[in-house]
This record gives sequence, C-alpha cells and structure tokens, in this order.
Amino acid sequence: MQEQGWDVTSLEATHGARLSFHVWPSSRLEATRIIAPIGALYTPLAKLPQSCAPPTALPYDPVRCSSVTCNAILNPYCQVDFRSKLWVCPFCASRNHFPSHYAENISEQNLPAELIPQFTTCEYELPSIPDAGPPAFIFVVDICCHEEELSELADSLMQALNLLPEDCLVGLITFGTNVQVHELGFEGMQKNYVLRGNKEYTPGKVQELLGCGMRHAGGQAPPPPGNPGAPSGISQPQLGPGAQMLSRFLLPVSECSLALESTLEDLRKDPWPVPADRRPARCTGCALSVATSILDLACPHRGARVMLFTGGPCTSGPGAIVSRNKTADMRSHADLAKGAEPMHKPACEFYAGLAHRQRGVGGSSAKGSSSGKGKAMTTSASIHVVDIFACSLDQVGMLEMQQLVAATGGLMVLGDSFGQSVFKESLMRVFRRYPDEIPEDGGKMTMAFGASLEVLTSRECKVQGAIGPVTSLNKRAGNVSEIEVGEGGTNAWGLGGIDPGTTVAVYFEVAVPGNASLPEGKRRYIQFLTKYQHANGRTRIRSTTLCGPWHNMNAPQQQQPNGQPTVPDIGPIKFSFDQEAAAVLTARLSVHRSEGEDVSDVMRWIDRSLIRLCNKFADYTPDDPSSFRLIPQLSLFPQFIFHLRRSQFLQLFNSSPDEAAYYRYILNRENTTNSLVMIQPTLLSYSFDGPPQPALLDSVSVQANTILLLDTFFHVVVFHGETIAAWREAKYHEQEEHAAFRNLLEAPQSDAQMIMDSRFPVPRYIVCDQHKSEARFLMAKLNPSVSHNSEGASGTAVFTDDVSLRVFMEHLIKLAVQE
Repeated sequence: MQEQGWDVTSLEATHGARLSFHVWPSSRLEATRIIAPIGALYTPLAKLPQSCAPPTALPYDPVRCSSVTCNAILNPYCQVDFRSKLWVCPFCASRNHFPSHYAENISEQNLPAELIPQFTTCEYELPSIPDAGPPAFIFVVDICCHEEELSELADSLMQALNLLPEDCLVGLITFGTNVQVHELGFEGMQKNYVLRGNKEYTPGKVQELLGCGMRHAGGQAPPPPGNPGAPSGISQPQLGPGAQMLSRFLLPVSECSLALESTLEDLRKDPWPVPADRRPARCTGCALSVATSILDLACPHRGARVMLFTGGPCTSGPGAIVSRNKTADMRSHADLAKGAEPMHKPACEFYAGLAHRQRGVGGSSAKGSSSGKGKAMTTSASIHVVDIFACSLDQVGMLEMQQLVAATGGLMVLGDSFGQSVFKESLMRVFRRYPDEIPEDGGKMTMAFGASLEVLTSRECKVQGAIGPVTSLNKRAGNVSEIEVGEGGTNAWGLGGIDPGTTVAVYFEVAVPGNASLPEGKRRYIQFLTKYQHANGRTRIRSTTLCGPWHNMNAPQQQQPNGQPTVPDIGPIKFSFDQEAAAVLTARLSVHRSEGEDVSDVMRWIDRSLIRLCNKFADYTPDDPSSFRLIPQLSLFPQFIFHLRRSQFLQLFNSSPDEAAYYRYILNRENTTNSLVMIQPTLLSYSFDGPPQPALLDSVSVQANTILLLDTFFHVVVFHGETIAAWREAKYHEQEEHAAFRNLLEAPQSDAQMIMDSRFPVPRYIVCDQHKSEARFLMAKLNPSVSHNSEGASGTAVFTDDVSLRVFMEHLIKLAVQE
C-alpha cells in the first residue's frame, strides 16, 4: 500500500475520475470521523489516452453479470477461470459463463479488450439499438430585442448554421407577443404559423394548430429524412404527424439553409406597440412549450436541442416572472427569502413540468424544496436538451428556468449583449467537433444526448447521491444508502445532454458496521456505466471501473508505555487525500445545501467541518497553536475553503438571483480544474524582472510596475499597475527603443487569449488599470491582507470588512488544537 506516493491526479488522466480519498477507512464509524466527503468527480465523456482505453468503441453489446441485482459489466478486475470458461464478478462474487463466441477463443494470451489490465474504461456501440439519425436543432429567437441586437443575433445564427453537419435537422421559432413557427419546407415565400403567447399548448394541440393531422391538405408526407433506423412497431397514425413535422418545420441543413438564412436576414422587432410605462409582452414559456412539443411529435427518439435566445424576462403567458407594469420590480434575493414574489413558484413549476413532460411525468416541486415530498417520478433520461443564451442588462428568469436546463443537461450562457464575444464565441463552441485524427469519432460533434449514469459498488460501500446536472431515475438498488446527498435514494440518474467536460459528483458511504473488520488485502470496486446517444445517432455505453484499497482502522490496539492505548494509524488515509477534489466536492455540497438552507447556516457547517478536519489530520501539540503543521496533501485545503466562503457561490451580495443561479449551475457541471479556478482564481505577474510568475492571490501582489493576469473562469482580467499604465498612455510601447515594454504589454494579452480559446462559456475579457473602475474585478478576488483598517502596512488596500487569510488561519489553528 502506498503511503506517501499517491499521484492523486493520475486517476483523472487514465479514468476521467478524481476521488477525495484513494484509501478509504474500513468502517462506517471511522468514515464519519474523517469529516471530508468521500466521493468521486466523474467525467463520463473524458477523452482518454489509447494506453488506457480501446481507441474505438467496441461494436458489440457488453457482457454482463448474470445476477439480477448486480448486472455489472465485464472488466479487468474480474477473476477468470480459463479452463472452465468462467468469470467471477468482483461486485457480487457471482460465477458467470462466458458467451460461446468468447469461450471459443479466450485464453491467457488472447484476451478480449475488456479484460486487458490497462483497459479499465471500455466503450461499446450497441448494435441492438437502431440508429436514431443525426440530431435536430430548433432555434427559439426573442424578437422583442432592439434592432441592433436582432441583427447581431441573426448574424451569429447564420454562422452557427454553417457549422452544423449537412444532415442535421433544423427549425426556427420566433416569439414576442405571440409565437411564430416558421415552415421552412414551404417553397416560394416565407410562411409561418402564429400561436397566441398567453396560453400553454400540449403536443396534441400544437399538432392540431400546425395542421399536422392525417388529413392535412399539404398532401402525402415523405418519410423522415436521415432516419433509416426509426423504431419499428409504431402505427402509421402515430408516424403521420411526425413525418409531416419533419417535412415542413424540421428539415436537413442542406435543404433549408437558404430559406432559413433569408428568414433570419428579415427578422424584425415585434410589431406590437409597447407603452412607455410597460415592459414588452414576451412569451418565453409558451415558445419553449411549443418547441418541446414539436420535438416530442417529430423525433421522440432522436437527440435534439432547443436553443433559446432571449433578451429579457418572460412577461406574458405561462412561465412569466414579472408583471408588464414597470412599477413592479424584478424579484431580488430578499424577495425570494421572504416569499414575497408570487410569480416565482408558478414559473418554477411550469418549467419543471416542461422538463418532465416528455417522460410522461406530472408536476414537480420547485427547485429548492429541501423535502422529498412531491418529487416527480422519472424513469428515463431526457433525449431533448434545452439551452439558454441570455443577453440582457436585466434579469431574464434563469433562476426559474434553471431546473428545465439542469433536468435536460442543457447549457447556460449569460451576457450583456448579443454582440459580445461571450455570446458569439460561446455559440460557435456548442458545435465543436472532435479532431480529425481521433479514430472513429474524428470530425463528429462532441455533444451527446439522452445520457444516463448508473453507479455500481462492491458490498462494503453504498451510494448516497449525486450533485450536478442530474435527475434521479428512482432506481433503488441494494447499494443505495439511507442517507441522501443531493439527488439521492437512487444509484441511477438521467444526465440528458452531455459533452466531454460534463462532470458529476457522486457521494459514497462506507457500509461496514463500526465493530467489524475487513480481511487484509480486501479491495473496493466502483463501476460507472454511462449510456448515451452519440452525435452520429448510435447508442453507446461507457464502462469505467475503479479499484482501491481499504485501511483497517479496527486492528488490535497496543498500549503505550504510559498504559494508554495507541491512537489508530490514519496515515494511509491522510496521505491519499486529494485536497482539490475534496474542495470541489465540498463546494458542490455547500451550494446544494444553500438552496434549501440559510447561507449563514451553511457557512457555520463549513467552518465546523474544516475545524474538525484539521483537528483530525494535522500534526500538533494540544493547546499549542505554534506546533500546528499540515502535510502537503492537506496544506492548501483551508485556503480553498477560505476563498469558497468569499466566492459568489455563497456570498449573494452584489449579484442578482439570475447571476447566482448561473454561477452555481456552471460550478455543478465543470471538471475539477475549472471548478478550482472558480473557487480560487489564478493570478500571474508580469514584470521586467523575468518570465511570468504565479503570484499570491493577495493585495500585496498589486504593484505599480507589474501587470497581473487574473483568471476567475467567468472573467479574464489584465490589470496594469499605475506606472505601467502611465507608460502605456505615454505611448512608449510604440517606440523602437522600448521593444521590451511592448513585449511586456503583449505577453499577458496572448496568454489571456490562450485561456479563452479553450473554455466554455467564453469568459468576459477585461483590460483595466490600477485605481480605475474596472479594477474592482481584480480587487474583489484578492485576499485583503491590507485593508482600510490596516495600520502601517505596505501594499494596495482592499476596502472590505472581510477578514484576511492570515486572521482566518490564526483562528482556525487556535480552535483546531484545542483539547
């Protein structure tokens, strides 16, 4: 067993997973005493090196354990009897016969891919499920925006259209006071159907109003384009309306690009008059209802995206969040805390109902309900994804629509204008493709649909729940814990739409009773099974199996010379700690709790947990703060927690409910590295003294003769010190003799561009100078080691009442070393 040599990041490169502890305590009692959550951050579509997984998907169904309660997939940790052609499942110890085509050829020298030791991750393309065809996209466009905004949006949509594969289906819906469904298959002129925006439409009503019944006067409807593998066994009356939808409102890009571009070029602001004292009538909820109904009718088994582009709040019809009267203010955090916003809960319920309607689920409780009562019973993952691209200086209702986006695995982008790079570049990156050199998937879009995640464990541990863009599938297997964390009470979740960056946090519980002990050498096993529809229309399953050791805390205790029993050795557990993964797992848990609890209560829970963790794992002499020491594996964890407490995820001051919902949603779906940047931003310092250097996220790093590059994930800030800014204003960089200064100015800008090139959503780029207004984006993130209350301290003062990291650590150490 490794004690001081754990490479905690190698698991992410080889398996797409990060664990908070690599060695787990062997009893439930000891697991509660290590304080930090036992969990994993798993990225289902992480691209792994060819040395760790087969280069292409295996073109056959996986071999599964025959036990009804297990159903695990064959993996390298299975014991194989080559003579009798049997394999033993490591999860339930069942003995299974190999299929005949395996048994005929298998030997110690001739192993199938899933038994090769280094291939702990395997992906299968299931031939038993027919091809669903290429994905469909419906653009839902808000035409209540200003003409300039509409022009920018139309230009971006036409660029996006050129990024779509030729066989993808595309449709267009515009909305303002009413909803317009554009018939792209009508030749000769632009034609659209107008639906009133102040009511909700069921799929059956949408079918009737669009004239897609069996008696439609348009004549015979052609078969669905690009859908050779449509599910059989569906009667013709059911296929009729869907086929007509596919021939009129959802067409391949190759057939409708000219008509769609012409329609986008002619987009005009909603003609309905708007009095000066009223907001525009914007029926966002109705438009989403119509779009999801069209997809339910036209392609119920095909991956699809509803992409909403909105420039303001919904004020009309279902899902409205604010009155049209401008004297009524948008809801604030204070209004929501007091329950003084009557339109909030109905809007949440409407969007939650949209999320589950296509699964045959009734209503759902609003997001934030801490009880399990009223939960919708969901049994399948969403095949249709809803994305929101909101560009407005006001709130648009992201808080209410968040549950719809999360339940379908959608994307959120929040910006100020459709002309900003935050929106334009982010939209282009939705349609990213795998590099051409990647076998099989090269040139295919990276997005996937209808994803579900199932977690299997060996008998000694159980699943408490998951936090992320997930919905419970209510599969209560034998490895489900009674303690629920996040979406708990199940070992399977629907993810909906996923991409190579989507990451789910799964929390575990040690199930071994406190007085029991495990045999020496006993291992634990976890298997993640992700089923999804690839962008090529085929269904795949990815299996990732993890194996790790237990540390037996119940070994017989020996007595010290003074007669006292020895303290159990927790070294192996301590040295296997991944402080980065633990910080992200704690952050997700804190954000989840803050949705149903008061933030101050969550803060107290974080503080108590940190004190107990340091008390458990630090080296110190009782009641002697000067003796306090943390090993390198734990030394940064208190710092992460300090910045988490000050972050926009828990501190709601100076952020709207929409912004808070947006930031929290991004945190809950990003991988460990990106999440850490959100919690504790990175800072680089550029000067004439040498190459760029990492700088402390502290006010002492602000110097007049340096340039700072701050990356908060949502913002990338280039900050010029006072002297540097003065030299730039004097245009010294334009003179040949000051080429070094010109290079110094350009270096952080090129590095900032590298950061932005690989990120989604694209961060806002800010260039600012010391003592200017936009410098607040940097100053708000710095540790206030020098503040307006400091006396005689050198450095730039941060005007805040927050305590500094030094004071925070002093109090933490004092409390941790107490007897």
